[in-house]
Amino acid sequence: MKKGNIYLIPSLLGGINYTYCLPSDFSFILKNIKHFIVEDIRTARRFLKPGGFLNNFDDITFYLLNKHTSPEEYSGFLNEIDNGLNIGLLSEAGCPCIADPGAMIVAMAHEKNIKVIPLVGPSSIMLALMASGFNGQNFAFLGYLPIKPNERVNKIKEIENSIFKNNQTQIFIETPYRNLKLFNEIIAVANKNLKLCVACDLTLDAEFVITRTIAEWKQFSPDIDKRQVVFLLYK
Repeated sequence: MKKGNIYLIPSLLGGINYTYCLPSDFSFILKNIKHFIVEDIRTARRFLKPGGFLNNFDDITFYLLNKHTSPEEYSGFLNEIDNGLNIGLLSEAGCPCIADPGAMIVAMAHEKNIKVIPLVGPSSIMLALMASGFNGQNFAFLGYLPIKPNERVNKIKEIENSIFKNNQTQIFIETPYRNLKLFNEIIAVANKNLKLCVACDLTLDAEFVITRTIAEWKQFSPDIDKRQVVFLLYK
């Protein structure tokens, strides 16, 4: 029997603008999937139905993959692929495996010689890099910076060194309610000639992307409290 495939399914970054963010054949792909690996079943259902998923949810199997899922549990998530069925790995927001759980599932799929099919969708990290005006040939995504003040300051200095030494754009994110704290620390610590890009609420109506030098940012503070932001630093 021919094996099924695992589809890496992107989700919206927010809002309901499906046609703007996802390909037109999205619903056609979804209708052939009855097993989904998700972080949260409720939000997965809420995304799939308006996205064109026409199957009855009573016939759908959801596997939970989050910080509470043990390796023993997710080791069996791909078993149905041996029976010829497709499985979808659905991101909570943005693209699966990019600042998002799921890499261990994809690694397991490769070990089992399962075809991995990534679908087109919005990635806040890539969209921010595209719109920043920074080096798109050499860049690093750092995830979250340390929370403790001393460790964070040291990390910002380390980031600064990487920019000048490697000619490398540095990309990172923060929990929305700590955005302003991080922004203020960057402005206080980083070289005044470095450029900081703040990319906020990408793909949403309230979206903005602003690139300024650290010195210029000292003159005003962006409205980023409790909003989805990607930060980028470059020279």
